[in-house]
Amino acid sequence: MVEVFKTNVSNPVHATKLIEQIRRNFVGYQASFDLEDCDRIMRVKSTNDVVHAYQLISFLKSFGFMAEVLPDKLHISTSDIPIGDFLI
Repeated sequence: MVEVFKTNVSNPVHATKLIEQIRRNFVGYQASFDLEDCDRIMRVKSTNDVVHAYQLISFLKSFGFMAEVLPDKLHISTSDIPIGDFLI
């Protein structure tokens, strides 16, 4: 499973240290940052279970950083659904 977070991490050195700390403290988690994104995205993948978002948010807070889960956005256009799939 993958969870995506909005953060206030802007320094690549801090991001690298957080990635290492997440790896050490959360077995099976792989983290990465996209600091070029306006939301300073952190993606966390769990190789063996769900991502425990609340624990990660608290963990980042203990280092002085903010994180919040970005909600999934599902973009479906009605033009993508064949007419025959509708039941009347």
